[in-house]
Amino acid sequence: MTEIRTPRLLLRRWLPDDDLVPLAEIQADAAVMRYVGDGAPRSLDETAEDIERWEEEWDDEGFGIFAVELLGSGELAGAVGLYVPDAPAPVAGHIGIQWRLGRQFWGQGYASEAAQATLEFALQDRGIDRVVAATAEGDTSSVKVLAKLGMEFTGEADGMRLYAIDLTEYEG
Repeated sequence: MTEIRTPRLLLRRWLPDDDLVPLAEIQADAAVMRYVGDGAPRSLDETAEDIERWEEEWDDEGFGIFAVELLGSGELAGAVGLYVPDAPAPVAGHIGIQWRLGRQFWGQGYASEAAQATLEFALQDRGIDRVVAATAEGDTSSVKVLAKLGMEFTGEADGMRLYAIDLTEYEG
């Protein structure tokens, strides 16, 4: 089982029996989902489908979206990881990074800590040399995390701001 420990977090594969309800509560929050996909909150069934799809990506690609657990409490804080986006066109088919955390975990540096560990995993464990990201217009919090990661703005497409990082130059 793939796990990454940071000073405050455990990034791990999904445990559907344990993680479904806490993730569904996170994804039911309109503020959390505002900039994810179509921006709509997700139901319990949709969340179950997300977890299933993320686990299939792990099996098919050798990487995927991690469950983010707080080391101190064992509480599920959200999700972060690598995926292959299908849109917008300039990033489609490349390896992307994404995250979503419960609102109570915002502003504490968890997204940056988890995303940093994910980039190190991409480079060191999976040999991935480039990672992309797409953020919705107005998602200033994600832009701040992308800047901390060293990701550079590469353009816009379909109302999304695009970023990328060459991991061969990544300094963590």
